Amino acid sequence: MDDALRLGRGMRLRLLAAVRALLADPSLAGLKDAPRLAAVVLYAKSRAPQGRVDDNQSSIWGAELGRWLGVKETTVHHRVLPALRGSGALRTRVVTDAKGHPTGLDCLVMPLWTARKSGGAADPLALSKAELATLLRLIEALFGPGWTPKGKEPIPAGLLAGRTGKGAATDRLGLLLMVLNTRSSGWLQLCGGSVKARDGRGAATLARLLGCSASGARKVLARLAEAGVVARQRKATATRMNGRGRVMLLPVARAYGRVLAPVEAAQGTKAVFSQRPDGAVGDHAPGAAAGPLGASGDSGSEGAAAAEDRERPDGAELHASHAPVVTPILSPQLSGGFSGEGRGGNPGLPNRACMREDGPLRGEQPLMSQAGESHTAAGATKRSRLTVVNCGHGQQQGREVADLPDLRLRVALAPAAYLWQRLDRGQQAVVRRAAVQALQVLSGIADERVAPRLLADRLTDRLDEVGGEALVRDPMGWLLGRGLVQRQACTDVRCDDGIRLDTRGDCPSCAGVVAERRAQRARLRTVVDAQLADADGARRRVVYEEQLREHTMLEAARTEARHARAAAEVEVRRAAAARHRQAEEAAELARRSAACTECGLPGAAGLCPQCTYRQRTDALVREAVDLAVAVRADLDDADQVAALTEQCTADTRALVADMCRRSGGNDGVEAFTAREVAERIRDERLASGHRRLLVSEEAEAEADAVYDTTLRRRPDGHEAAQGAAEDARRRTAQYVLHHKLGQLKAVRARMAAGRAPRRAG
Repeated sequence: MDDALRLGRGMRLRLLAAVRALLADPSLAGLKDAPRLAAVVLYAKSRAPQGRVDDNQSSIWGAELGRWLGVKETTVHHRVLPALRGSGALRTRVVTDAKGHPTGLDCLVMPLWTARKSGGAADPLALSKAELATLLRLIEALFGPGWTPKGKEPIPAGLLAGRTGKGAATDRLGLLLMVLNTRSSGWLQLCGGSVKARDGRGAATLARLLGCSASGARKVLARLAEAGVVARQRKATATRMNGRGRVMLLPVARAYGRVLAPVEAAQGTKAVFSQRPDGAVGDHAPGAAAGPLGASGDSGSEGAAAAEDRERPDGAELHASHAPVVTPILSPQLSGGFSGEGRGGNPGLPNRACMREDGPLRGEQPLMSQAGESHTAAGATKRSRLTVVNCGHGQQQGREVADLPDLRLRVALAPAAYLWQRLDRGQQAVVRRAAVQALQVLSGIADERVAPRLLADRLTDRLDEVGGEALVRDPMGWLLGRGLVQRQACTDVRCDDGIRLDTRGDCPSCAGVVAERRAQRARLRTVVDAQLADADGARRRVVYEEQLREHTMLEAARTEARHARAAAEVEVRRAAAARHRQAEEAAELARRSAACTECGLPGAAGLCPQCTYRQRTDALVREAVDLAVAVRADLDDADQVAALTEQCTADTRALVADMCRRSGGNDGVEAFTAREVAERIRDERLASGHRRLLVSEEAEAEADAVYDTTLRRRPDGHEAAQGAAEDARRRTAQYVLHHKLGQLKAVRARMAAGRAPRRAG
């Protein structure tokens, strides 16, 4: 375990830059600590490139990954892996045995795959095989679950292997980051700037490493101190005042053979972590800004001499621990090297960084990747693939994919970011509409959330076919005609180059087509072998190829004829539809040009507005008369019904005419007013009929019956019984009115036939 923690300065900085670059990747931004730690573990377990199919992959299963993270297997399957897949940081494939039972999980960390593909050896994530093995051994020593391999010595559990449950992933990730930021002396390299006295500089340093609040980092430090891996101490001074606060990583100090007696004694008493003195003043920039830590304070090899911290002068004010100026050894160190990192919680550059900020600093030379993205010598904070910068001297930066306001489009067009930059604004608008349409099609086939990733995978595969973005001469034509277009290899709308868009597996329809073609070739070969059994192999091969060619041409002719028949059928259907539309248009035109059937007004579509109002007025008058007659007349006496109908009709029409005369206006206004008046009369008589029937014998009897029934069920429910009785009264009145209207209609029909009943005089 001590060997795993004993890292050289160059190796430590290399691993620190890789872990920081991985955690700063946009696909891990906003995720919780458990998914972030899982990405680090899977990254460390990834295979180095060796020209095999499983390069950059790692094999694990859910329960084992949970032991690495200190969480349960259900947490891994419900919170960790879905979060990583949803953000695009991880791709997984279930491995099964011959019987189809799952035996493991193949994982591919996408930031590593992207770095291997576009960044090359200069990318911070592109660790060699030995470096990945060193990082894995370090993680095993810190919080590995421990196991006993067959035929080998057992691997002991890590220091925090017993720390499980809530916050375990945060503690493990924080310990790893602090170990990588710790020199051979065992003292954690603290951040600069002023910090809150309550939190302390150690908590502020850990907060910047984890990207959390200082109060949360203080709790993590407390838990790590209880676990016996971290200790806090105030450096003694000649004046016996409290000196600078320090944090020691005890495992690192033990690995290098440092003296731990004072620190461990203080740790054993469980003393409260000391803060800086009350009188200490803040003399630096605000510590809340989550910027990177300063450069390493070591120079040369990390030997025993570097382990001793020099005591500050007696009269000096309390000041942050600063590292001396050193010469960078590796391209990725502790900071991104950009002035944009001082802008608060976002250490990355702004989208519109000028050339002065985007260029090299202090003589550092940028390494350009294939996509035109510059990785500076201090670029531990990796910029997103979505932002493509062309930072040549005197060259203006073009429009980038990161300028798009839609996050879905930024993710989808990320693989073709260099082609996007080569387009002008008008061409970008056209390509953007085509990309939106492609996303809509993919959203209808697969899940809407994975549609951008599917389109990005399509662009990546298309670029691999042509050999990269640099070989595309016409970016707009290639994107519209090849990159964004779905290529169906069969009749299935979910097929794209033989891959099912919804399952990301092989297309069964394409497999069926291939199997059918293979079976046909096998049948032809069998026939040729039977016909030319005595001929040699070369002769049979020539005959086989000729028959196969004839069969292919015949199939092509049949397909062409089938397509021609289908096209002819489509034309016939289109012609029939056109004739049907013409007939409908002619009928509609004739209907609109027809004269009014009442007054003969031409072009009135059969009925002019005035006649329409008159017809509606007559219908409303008849309804009002029926309501009055049905309520007042004796429906068994035909004479009374006829007399009352005649009288009500005359009175109603007189009332309507009188109201129209009072309103004044032309014929059209009078017709409209007559309809409105007749409608009001009808509504008033309907309400009057209801009120009159509410006190009828039928309504009273029904209300009394419902009231008595309710009281029998609930003797003390008088209010409920009264409400039920009123509801029954209203329903009965409506039913009686409807029944009387139906009876009146039957009486009038019998009167028209001369068979109406008459009451005897």
